[in-house]
Amino acid sequence: MTNHDEAAAVPPLALAWVSRHLEVGERIVRTEALHGGITAEMRRLTIGTRDGGTRDLVLRTFVNMEHAEECLNREAGALSLLTGTGVPAPGLVAVDPTAAHCEYPSLLMTHLAGRTVLDDEGLETRVPLLARQLVAIHALRPAERPREYVALTTADTVVTPKGADAAAWVAAINVIRRPAPPYEGRFLHRDFQPGNVLFDVPPPRPADARITGVVDWAATSWGPADLDVAHCSTNLALLHGPKWGLRFAEAYEQAGGVLAATASERLYWQVRDGLACSEEVQLVTQPWREAGRTELTTRAVEERLDAYITALMDALG
Repeated sequence: MTNHDEAAAVPPLALAWVSRHLEVGERIVRTEALHGGITAEMRRLTIGTRDGGTRDLVLRTFVNMEHAEECLNREAGALSLLTGTGVPAPGLVAVDPTAAHCEYPSLLMTHLAGRTVLDDEGLETRVPLLARQLVAIHALRPAERPREYVALTTADTVVTPKGADAAAWVAAINVIRRPAPPYEGRFLHRDFQPGNVLFDVPPPRPADARITGVVDWAATSWGPADLDVAHCSTNLALLHGPKWGLRFAEAYEQAGGVLAATASERLYWQVRDGLACSEEVQLVTQPWREAGRTELTTRAVEERLDAYITALMDALG
């Protein structure tokens, strides 16, 4: 077996576990570390098939992570649920949530074609595609609902960036001191954003881009559509500028999605997600820089977050 790099090496117990889930006569011929994840190590495994061809699987490994068992069980359940729904998600091959067989809690799934696209170029095409895909996810009605959404941020844990518009941030923090508005529950991805969506972008015609997959279903929840929309909006604002964060909600509605009835209810969810991001700017920006967006330093993204929060508060006006 050849390794693409040292980080790609699969630990021995995991290797044996994966091998037990292959077809007779198949073997792992190549491994490659995949970058961009925050909570897990990801490896692409190229499998040599009996007829001389190859197919790819992905091994997701949770190293030193609290609640790994819960996350992997939730993701395995989501992948099983998504089979045959038309939402392009990986297929579940096997899961070892308690590390009974592997060195660490692990999940083995099919590999999807495509790549994440975080560049500014072609964004006008991709935003409506993201919106339509999210509407399709929210339309799912599983027989068994996932857990209720969890919002960890509180008014007291928000980290106001240095030099931020103090008045806007105080006003925004006061918004989330209020009780959550009533909502109609939906099936949520809960981390739907450009880093978890795969695209096929034909080089000569970026306008012909199409979504080939949605990955990382470990946080699947039940809650307001606004929460998923707000999360994608925040990520777009930080990756591409505040105006794109504001535009995503419009794109979602244009795609047939339904948001909270009043502007103040919508603002609650938008602000809640933006403020949640204030606590983990460093964590969020590292994969973006690794993917080539080197200009997105922690400081630069903090400034964009400040501009976005200010724009949200101004929009309520």
